[in-house]
Amino acid sequence: MSRAKDFPEGYFARKVAIVTGGGSGIGASLVKALRAAGATAVVADLEPGADGVKLDVTDAAAVQALVDTVVAEHGRLDLMFNNAGISLIGETQDLTLAQWDSIIDVNIRGVVHGVAAAYPQMIKQGGGHIVNTASMGGLMAAGLLTSYVMTKHAVVGLSLALRSEAAAHHVGVTAICPAAVNTPILDKGEFGAVKGRDYFLKGQGVRKPVDPDALARRVLAAVAAGEALVVEPVQARMAWRLQRLAPAVTQKASISFVAKQRKLAVKKAQRAARKGYRG
Repeated sequence: MSRAKDFPEGYFARKVAIVTGGGSGIGASLVKALRAAGATAVVADLEPGADGVKLDVTDAAAVQALVDTVVAEHGRLDLMFNNAGISLIGETQDLTLAQWDSIIDVNIRGVVHGVAAAYPQMIKQGGGHIVNTASMGGLMAAGLLTSYVMTKHAVVGLSLALRSEAAAHHVGVTAICPAAVNTPILDKGEFGAVKGRDYFLKGQGVRKPVDPDALARRVLAAVAAGEALVVEPVQARMAWRLQRLAPAVTQKASISFVAKQRKLAVKKAQRAARKGYRG
């Protein structure tokens, strides 16, 4: 798989982009990279900051309204980054239906709403590019992260399928599939004893989380080169290759890793209980 490391000078100049989940994490880095490259980047987030637009991606009408507003103001929408997402980490049997609904609404329907609003406009104007933030969890299955993995597999599938249709309309589609990125999501979504940051790093075999700014620059290079998937870092690409060549091996490793995480969670709970007992 070829990997573009940079993009032509001026490629993003004067392009108009919307970045959902643009107030923090990967989204904020994408906004910074786009603006540095000369693009107009609209920040859309539940907490957008001073220069952004408040947006709940689970509200289809609100997403459509934002796209319509941006097009009315700038005449076009060149780039739609469907980046907003949440995670849930813990035992599947402990998930409530409300938690299932929440992650499906944000991670799947949020992307669908962005596609439904932006894609017809891009067809109408004769081109554009849709970028959907998935995860290594969209390429490989990991226990204790079941709901998240399900939603990210859906995002990858949507992206690759849409890419086949969109090519005829000169619309590109790219899915971002990084391993653990150094963003607040690593420390969110825990509903059991398993700790998110530890899980993401150890489970994906990376020594340290991916730098979001470096990832954003890599994503822009991939967009300019018309790549289908962005898989970072190198350890993630190696793991994905092993998954495709020897799925039984990676499945066995995943089962072993989940068992280890369960034991660690029990030990942590016991230590916390002893500490509490001692006052």
